[in-house]
Amino acid sequence: MAEVAVVGSGPNGLAAAVVMARAGLAVRVYEAAETIGGGTRTAELLEPGHVYDVCSAVHPMALASRFFREFELERRVELRLPEVQYGTPLDGGRAALAYRSLEQTASGLGADGDAFTRLMGPLVEHLGGVLDVTQNQLLRMPANPVAALRLGIAALEQGSPWWNRRFAGDAAPALLTGVAAHAVAPLPSLTAAAAGLLLGALAHAGGWPIPVGGSAAIADAMARDIEAHGGVIETGVRIDSLEELSPAKAILLDVAPPGLLRMAGTALPGGYRRALETFRFGNGACKVDFILSGPVPWAARGLAGAGTVHVGGTRVDMAEAENLVAAGRHPGKPYVLVAQPSIVDAGRAPAGRHILWTYCHVPKGSTVDMAEAVMSRIEEFAPGFRDVVIGWKTTTAAGLAEYNANYVGGDFSAGLMDIRGLVQRPVLSPVPWRTPLRGVYLCSSSTPPGPGVTGMPGYHAAKHALKDIFGLQVPGLGMRA
Repeated sequence: MAEVAVVGSGPNGLAAAVVMARAGLAVRVYEAAETIGGGTRTAELLEPGHVYDVCSAVHPMALASRFFREFELERRVELRLPEVQYGTPLDGGRAALAYRSLEQTASGLGADGDAFTRLMGPLVEHLGGVLDVTQNQLLRMPANPVAALRLGIAALEQGSPWWNRRFAGDAAPALLTGVAAHAVAPLPSLTAAAAGLLLGALAHAGGWPIPVGGSAAIADAMARDIEAHGGVIETGVRIDSLEELSPAKAILLDVAPPGLLRMAGTALPGGYRRALETFRFGNGACKVDFILSGPVPWAARGLAGAGTVHVGGTRVDMAEAENLVAAGRHPGKPYVLVAQPSIVDAGRAPAGRHILWTYCHVPKGSTVDMAEAVMSRIEEFAPGFRDVVIGWKTTTAAGLAEYNANYVGGDFSAGLMDIRGLVQRPVLSPVPWRTPLRGVYLCSSSTPPGPGVTGMPGYHAAKHALKDIFGLQVPGLGMRA
């Protein structure tokens, strides 16, 4: 029988299983779906041969998270960098473009280039310290207080009504806002600013890579490692009660708080149960995936080489769209996050064709199909876009919730991303991964450091389970370990 049971095969559950199996323990992973991966699944779209990512598509943390660095993901999965890491189209056929080189990026921002460099340069220089702050529990002394202070000051500026203080033009603010809007939060806000600054700094450090073959390549690499170290992965198995996992000594759950409530039943203490019952989820996303007969005809030519494009106009325009969502409304001109994986991975579509991965933010639980609004928004900055669209598939926020039980209401962050949601995730505790039940740990994105394909919630939960239950340290995770 398994000494360790892991429920859920998203990147965090798989990361937890990798750590436990590497420690020499008998590990069994249970996945309710027929395929592993959670937020890192890849599937064919509409027609055979058109391969798209069901959730995450571009992976800034693949080269940066502690787990993936120790796991040596870059040696296990082919990760390709686009020429432009991300960009934001503006009117008049202009675009703000972020390159690996901070200097090259700043040179394209005109008079605001120096101001942009002064903002981002210190974060890139002290990226290790910034990652320490953002990839761990916030209720701790940072390893690099100077880096933490720099991030805090920058977030206070970019997360406040004075966010335009240093800029004269519209390109640099739009470039920053496009990244901050990933957070699905009101703009400006501290959490969105911090998230955007981190992601922006990563673009100028390791870049925003795209896995060849799709995000499933990341899940498959972890699964191979688990099995190579004696672990077993079962798909199509739904766990309804923790009792089904007996006699495992450690149980790691890659589930959102409602999943833990369901499986634990009345075993949880009242205070902890109430905390899970009142855990807050954020707004959702409506995802629209396209098959194209050719590349997107961006008016700004530099966007043709961008792995990610933030379509939303100016900083003011994007803030208006995101604040409408925060108020529970569907914007007529939404902020649209676009990924162009086939520009670096031609195998995603047959010769001459491309796939396009997009989503926009919507109120939680929305059943509204935003495909028309998404197409109209892209058409504004890519005239003739509709002419290259062969077909599309919409997944509403409600559909995302059906696809993955962790995405309550379509919230792919698995929890509201505000200050309280970062600290109380899901409870206020120095070890929030540990539940009151002996040997039971939560390791989903509903625990620190939160969303993103980092593996870090699973890494943290496994680290504590190893120490608490087995008296072991985290083992080496590299290919030669």
